Amino acid sequence: MAILKSPPRPPKNETVQIRVEGQIKAKLHKYAEFIASSESYVVSEALKMLFKRDDDFKSWLQDPLHAGAYLQNGEDAVVENPRTK
Repeated sequence: MAILKSPPRPPKNETVQIRVEGQIKAKLHKYAEFIASSESYVVSEALKMLFKRDDDFKSWLQDPLHAGAYLQNGEDAVVENPRTK
């Protein structure tokens, strides 16, 4: 048995194309530069924070009346609504 565990598998990334105001794009670029990271990382982490902190959104996601696939509890598990099938 190995003493060290294998590193976790990185999550599968998806591509999203969005349009934002010029000021937001500039600040996003500067913030990514500030933390020495990519703009994608900043957006992903900001959205994770938003989803984690918004209790109304979490409640809304748990309501079975809302159609579509969504992330449950901010984790990687995708839950599909049976009404969409």
